Amino acid sequence: MNWDDTAPSAEETAGAPADRLVAADADGEETAVEAALRPKDLAEFVGQERVREQLDLVLKAARARGATADHVLLSGAPGLGKTTLSMIIAAEMGAPIRITSGPAIQHAGDLAAILSSLQEGEVLFLDEIHRMSRPAEEMLYMAMEDFRVDVIVGKGPGATAIPLELPPFTLVGATTRAGLLPPPLRDRFGFTGHMEFYAPAELERVLHRSAGLLDVAIETEGAAEIAGRSRGTPRIANRLLRRVRDYAQVKADGVITREVAAQALGVYEVDARGLDRLDRAVLTALLKLFGGGPVGLSTLAVAVGEERETVEEVAEPFLVREGLLARTPRGRVATPAAWAHLGLVPPQQAGGAGQPGLFGA
Repeated sequence: MNWDDTAPSAEETAGAPADRLVAADADGEETAVEAALRPKDLAEFVGQERVREQLDLVLKAARARGATADHVLLSGAPGLGKTTLSMIIAAEMGAPIRITSGPAIQHAGDLAAILSSLQEGEVLFLDEIHRMSRPAEEMLYMAMEDFRVDVIVGKGPGATAIPLELPPFTLVGATTRAGLLPPPLRDRFGFTGHMEFYAPAELERVLHRSAGLLDVAIETEGAAEIAGRSRGTPRIANRLLRRVRDYAQVKADGVITREVAAQALGVYEVDARGLDRLDRAVLTALLKLFGGGPVGLSTLAVAVGEERETVEEVAEPFLVREGLLARTPRGRVATPAAWAHLGLVPPQQAGGAGQPGLFGA
């Protein structure tokens, strides 16, 4: 039940099939459904134990001092709870929250308009902060450190900088690519938390809570089956839960058991490791057409019938994280786990004349 609801970056969605059930980003319609499942405080928030404990100390200390909380930077993959935590920060501090994103701030004037309208203690959530324009970024330095911005009036030699004092506020920045943030910006955050992928047991807790809110009966084994196919991401777990709920209501007695969950996700082509049609198509082409590689990305994309960006940005990250595919200087190479997952025998073991691979003898 912890996930982000703001728009994914262009890099993350390049060529991405819009209907992927295991996509970590959410569209506008889905975010409305997710809102009802969000936890309202840190006690309800599942997972991210280290970040949650550290953040709890930061917020309690700020409340005890009667001050605004330090600026917070949250990094991690989409769907892990960055937006949810920003809302919890505002709730814990008893402050309103303003939500915007880096791509929406293309000029320093855009940022100045937002900052000048903030109330004292308000939380400003800036998603995909690494995609903000450089002029706005430089203005943000002064706003975060001195709670002041210089508004430029006029042009050319007659331009005048008018200092504008800002009320104390808390900036919560979220990014999926922390490495793209310039060091001066990172250094101005008082607290930095990195969101990790969830363990299956944590996702089961997420699913049980969400099932209760959705008034869905789910057995422990059913939750475990869904959790194992959710790619370590709460947003995906909740999405799969809603699809399994539909199947259980139409094809079964409404109770989500292990068998019902497996059958439902089989209909939606999400296998036991969370791979969908696109993931399996990439692996199948790599194994059957190219003997496990190495093969170039463009060639692999043509074989799959997808754009190069779709294979590289959408399918490959999860396959690499699962240890099913490796990126090498010579091209993409399948690992032994990929052969085992698809139930195929590597050419070397079968006595064939396949290409020598990175992991084969």
